[in-house]
Amino acid sequence: MPSVFATGLLEGQSAFVTGGGSGIGAGIAKRLASQGARVALLGRTVEKLEAVAAEIRAGGGDARVFAADVREYHAVETAVEAAAAAFGRLDVLVNSAAGNFLAPASQLSARGFRAVIDIDLCGTFNVSRAAFAHLAKTHGSIVNITATQADVPTPLQCHAGAAKAGIAKLTRDLALEWAGSGVRVNAVAPGPIEGTEGMRRLAPGDVKDKVKSRVPLGRYGTIDEVCDAVLFLASRAGAYVTGSTLLIDGGTSLLGGAGFLEMMS
Repeated sequence: MPSVFATGLLEGQSAFVTGGGSGIGAGIAKRLASQGARVALLGRTVEKLEAVAAEIRAGGGDARVFAADVREYHAVETAVEAAAAAFGRLDVLVNSAAGNFLAPASQLSARGFRAVIDIDLCGTFNVSRAAFAHLAKTHGSIVNITATQADVPTPLQCHAGAAKAGIAKLTRDLALEWAGSGVRVNAVAPGPIEGTEGMRRLAPGDVKDKVKSRVPLGRYGTIDEVCDAVLFLASRAGAYVTGSTLLIDGGTSLLGGAGFLEMMS
């Protein structure tokens, strides 16, 4: 689906996208590139990153690949510095790296809980902190990818919910603290989005249809729709928006978490 925005909104700018090798992160990277941004992709699997970068280059864009784990601050800092040096500036940061799996809280290991917190929440802080000085120079923008689990009680997702709730609060705190430096910080919270690894893991088989039946708008969202939300917040269209979390969930969160218990029975 083509973008609902005009073209060239990010011409002359550069963006850094974590988790850019697949799913929503890859879609965002390609969308920012299509709007004129030079894009740095960070993730743990070089082959996936290179595949996305090749698509961007085939479309006439500029993409660089950096292999690093967002849990390792010094590796992230090195990648950010290299990207900023290669592009000459940094204007947009999208924190999309995430880890998740289904697990009953009574059987979830401390290590599993900590792993999701480290990737999602600590990783978001690590990259934001490493990029701050560069974003302050350009009065840039950070967009964090969170999820509706941050607010909606969700069975089998206490680890992800805690991480995403932390990202939502971190978004607001950084927005307030960094506003004086001209850096805007916002978040996007996707609900059920078609064609993502998250949906394949969290809503397999018959559960997928049950989840879809509970969406007030009657359908799953698309990666393109998440990309549109990110582009709005990262571009001049969202220049007066900071500290906000934009829900992209078809109204699902309006119903609360009770329906998930029904699906578990």
